[in-house]
Amino acid sequence: MEILGLSTSPSSGGAYALILSEATGSRRLPIIIGSFEAQAIALELENIKPPRPMTHDLMKNIVYIFDSSIKYVLINDLSEGTFYAKIIFERGDQLFEVDARPSDAIALAVRFGTKIYVNEQVLQEAGISTEPEAQTLDEALASTKTEAAGEKELSKLEKLEIELHTAIETENYEKAAKLRDQISKMKG
Repeated sequence: MEILGLSTSPSSGGAYALILSEATGSRRLPIIIGSFEAQAIALELENIKPPRPMTHDLMKNIVYIFDSSIKYVLINDLSEGTFYAKIIFERGDQLFEVDARPSDAIALAVRFGTKIYVNEQVLQEAGISTEPEAQTLDEALASTKTEAAGEKELSKLEKLEIELHTAIETENYEKAAKLRDQISKMKG
């Protein structure tokens, strides 16, 4: 996965959506993180060095002092709306695994320039596809209007799916994540 960006909205209460994107695919994974973690990630992505080490910079220095590095980070689970991650450390030919919040794991991954992976099941459950649909949004609306004039109106699920598509196109990932969750609940 690659970091596509960070987004926020006035209604988010200080939280940010960290958007991960498949390196060789079309799915995106929005993860809601706190403002401190978002700042730590953004500072490193923008190559801004604060005058004193921030928490993740301190952690990086400690890892180096113990002659270790981070091999990769893995977002490995999603349970009741909470993402879980593991940091895989490497020292010599030994690997060590440590449980972490995804935001902290990613903040370290950007400092070490290491890969970020997401478990396929997590990506299937919480990812948002940006694949072009079989028909465009305009075509879907046009065919629905035609049907509505004759026999049927949009179902609530169809309306949510159109809203989701629009949210993705306008890069409103926080809204897209909420809509994705609503659609998942409706589909059971």
